Amino acid sequence: MTAEVAVRADDTLGEGPTWDAAGSRLVWVDILGARVHTHDPATGSHDVTPVGQHVGAAKPRAGGGLVVNLRDGVGRYDPDGTFSWLHHDPVPGRRGNDAAVAPDGSLWAGSMRYDEAEGGGSLLRIAPDGSATPLLDRVTISNGIGWSPADPGLAYYVDSPTRRIDTLRVEDGRVVDRRPFATVGPGAGVPDGLTVDAEGCVWIALWDGGGLHRYTPAGALERVVPLPVRRPTACAFGGPGLRDLYVTTARTGLADPEPLAGSLLVLPDAGEGLPATPFAG
Repeated sequence: MTAEVAVRADDTLGEGPTWDAAGSRLVWVDILGARVHTHDPATGSHDVTPVGQHVGAAKPRAGGGLVVNLRDGVGRYDPDGTFSWLHHDPVPGRRGNDAAVAPDGSLWAGSMRYDEAEGGGSLLRIAPDGSATPLLDRVTISNGIGWSPADPGLAYYVDSPTRRIDTLRVEDGRVVDRRPFATVGPGAGVPDGLTVDAEGCVWIALWDGGGLHRYTPAGALERVVPLPVRRPTACAFGGPGLRDLYVTTARTGLADPEPLAGSLLVLPDAGEGLPATPFAG
């Protein structure tokens, strides 16, 4: 399994790839570049949209457009580009980070402090009407989020400095149980963004680890995939049949970044992904 270049780019902090089935395109962000990318692998088209402030994630909406996890809260873009806030909650020194759409169509939106202060972030559930419910507080770097295909009440979650992937049991929109699922050992990198495949296995990007890990539903490390960059950030399946695994990457903090750092990579025919649920708002 060898990574190829899907889009050669210079993202400072590429993150959050998501396959938009309605548009047959991949959507991802450059957090610190304050821009949203879209890429159609069938035609090779690549568009970049500035969003005005740091953007942790951008996800498709059911009616078209995008929901975005920004520095100052969660907003949405209509298909014509009109922007409106859903949950406006600016806090000095804090920004939105990774986010994902739950099976019920809500957005789970994470945050962190720019200085990465311990406990400075949170994980919120944003309903389609913009109402916010706290899921987790006092997290540090809220990162990867995904759901088990066998049990939609079971989520996977990463607070990066813990070096763990955790499971979250969710009932009535609230976390009622949190348990360790897998731990990334010293020297293997720091867990960042994740995706769950059709077999229920969890793929995790390893910041400073130069690769991906794949864990079975029982939490056993099943596969290690090396990549030509030191700082992969997240991964998602896309393309025909959701067979291709796309990986975002970063250049930030590297004195001598690799030639492909900041580009979008792809592992062709890496497995089978799950359809992404669009945000219902």
